[in-house]
Amino acid sequence: MAAASLLCLSPSCALLRRLPAAPQVSCFTRFKGFDRARRFSPVAMSTSSGPKEAPANNPGLHTEIDPATKGYFLQQTMLRVKDPKVSLDFYSRVMGMSLLKRLDFEELKFSLYFLGYEDVTLAPADHIKRTEWTFRQKATLELTQCVFIPCTFVEVNWGTENDPEFKGYHNGNSDPRGFGHIGVTVDDVYKACERFERLGVDFVKKPDDGKIKGIAFIKDPDGYWIEIFDHTIGTVTASAS
Repeated sequence: MAAASLLCLSPSCALLRRLPAAPQVSCFTRFKGFDRARRFSPVAMSTSSGPKEAPANNPGLHTEIDPATKGYFLQQTMLRVKDPKVSLDFYSRVMGMSLLKRLDFEELKFSLYFLGYEDVTLAPADHIKRTEWTFRQKATLELTQCVFIPCTFVEVNWGTENDPEFKGYHNGNSDPRGFGHIGVTVDDVYKACERFERLGVDFVKKPDDGKIKGIAFIKDPDGYWIEIFDHTIGTVTASAS
């Protein structure tokens, strides 16, 4: 779910910002100092008959999928991190993920850590086969320790965790905005957030903040946002369905 839409307190805001101008209505965000007017047009919410996911309601959507893409699936999301020790502690101890595979590129001096909720006892012992097994899993998280120089080259560096001048990476949620968040399903949002509070996790939005209840956003050590939701997500978003 788009974090921007939740922070706007209207699930339509993030999408409708891109649509042509129409009678304007403001909606506001007020989470942890985030206070910005967004505008959306209720006129643009109209759809033709049929489900919202129907092609007629989604210009640009292709329903005849190219057979060449058969077997494709979303495999990973990559986050650049400052200190793998801190990030591994957060994603394993707090979020309950396991390290599926670690790749160290000695010559280039950077490492990749692939985490997920798979049973690592099923991973092959052979290091090459374990890599292949990892890349067959769905929805993994790749943590990368490196320094990225836009538009020129990738300068890799294993020392960012010890560099006091290193300011961290753009998390996508401050201007200019880009990447939003990853999402994790839990058994119970409220119980999970009670535990996160005990563990000292930073919150962007607690489950009962704002108009949309039952969804939370927390931050990882590098400031990336993580959306937390449970099986009640259908009811929580019923007004937008």
